[in-house]
Amino acid sequence: MNIKRILLGTAAGLGFVAGLTTIASAEEITIATVNNGDMIVMQELSSKWEEATGNKINWVVLEENVLRQRVTTDIATKGGQYDIMTIGSYEAPIWGKQGWLASVDGIEGYNYDDLIPAVKAGLSSEGTLYALPFYAESSFTMYRKDLFDAAGLTMPEQPTYDEIAGFAEKLTDKSKEQYGICLRGKPGWGENMAFFGTLVNTNGGRWFDENWVPQLDQPAWSNAMNYYLDVMTKYGPPGATSNGYNENQALFQTGHCAMWIDATSAAGRVFDPAQSEVAANVSFTAAPHATVPNGNAWFWAWSLAIPASSQKTDTAKSFAAWATSEEYINLVGAEKGWVALPPGTRSSTYANQNYIDAAPFAATVLKSIQAADPANPTAEPVPYTGIQYVAIPEFQGLGTTVGQNLAAALAGTMTGEEALKQSQAAAVTEMQDAGYN
Repeated sequence: MNIKRILLGTAAGLGFVAGLTTIASAEEITIATVNNGDMIVMQELSSKWEEATGNKINWVVLEENVLRQRVTTDIATKGGQYDIMTIGSYEAPIWGKQGWLASVDGIEGYNYDDLIPAVKAGLSSEGTLYALPFYAESSFTMYRKDLFDAAGLTMPEQPTYDEIAGFAEKLTDKSKEQYGICLRGKPGWGENMAFFGTLVNTNGGRWFDENWVPQLDQPAWSNAMNYYLDVMTKYGPPGATSNGYNENQALFQTGHCAMWIDATSAAGRVFDPAQSEVAANVSFTAAPHATVPNGNAWFWAWSLAIPASSQKTDTAKSFAAWATSEEYINLVGAEKGWVALPPGTRSSTYANQNYIDAAPFAATVLKSIQAADPANPTAEPVPYTGIQYVAIPEFQGLGTTVGQNLAAALAGTMTGEEALKQSQAAAVTEMQDAGYN
């Protein structure tokens, strides 16, 4: 690619530049992305790139489960609907290895050395990078310090799940629509199963043993299920099976959750007084442990990938490089506030004094991301990588099935025992049909 440095605009008296492709004629690219806050900002600021290049963007902004379904169908059938897809650290190496994605190595002027090594590795297969990271995250515990202080409670630096349950009991006041804990309940391998997978891990569980035999009928899964149903039923908000990441974020920001265990990427919004009613009273600590520390906090990187079916690869690379650059991150800081930077992808973000001053959570988030170890996610040995997911193609369908059973148990239409029995049966069938055992 022929890269030039183009002035994109000014904000707060500073100039922002990014590497952009020089093309012979303007093109329109179609980008599929998730409706999370950072991506909404990307959509808002994309006019800078359009003005500088003359290109246009057709945005397809979707709820997380719908996005995954549509982009998976399109990429597998080589439908060619999208020039850029927002995917994660689960899809990128699998789809790249299958030849479904264009390599994003070798973009002239792109600062690959600034990418956090663990994030870059998570988006690569056999040394080839298949997606550029937009933001990365682990998971941690956010809580209302004012409510803890009023109740005479102290959150430990490393809480246990038993302690979290005790806090949730004391801080629940349903007459005030104040709930002790908010956790994901919306079914989906990347929704309720993202949290629940870490709960299984830290209870000593795993998806499969070393011979790919499903382990969902083991005590660790039962212990995780019983805990989840108990705290969510007693101390969680009503209608929790409709609550995913965005819904719980809204509940927390409007003062309805005393605690929320979820993505570290939420920190910028819950600490931002322009977006959060409780910003002045939010604090944070590590994701809880149960019986073992292994895999208690997840790892994920929302990223921009280019399908091999795209006919506009150069223009797509131009936008992806711009939207994941240090210059874009600084543009967000100037336009939206330094607390709102897309986190977790670049070392330079964590050396930026503006961000350090605005984001008290910055060092904790970086430490959480660096500590996450997808190659060793569980206490017992496993044949897979991935903390809250299993990095095999079959997991997308299996994880969604188990998530639906978990949501059914939370809704009371089946027991937790029935949900796990059906999930184990589905896993056995899936793995046998796929030839794992």
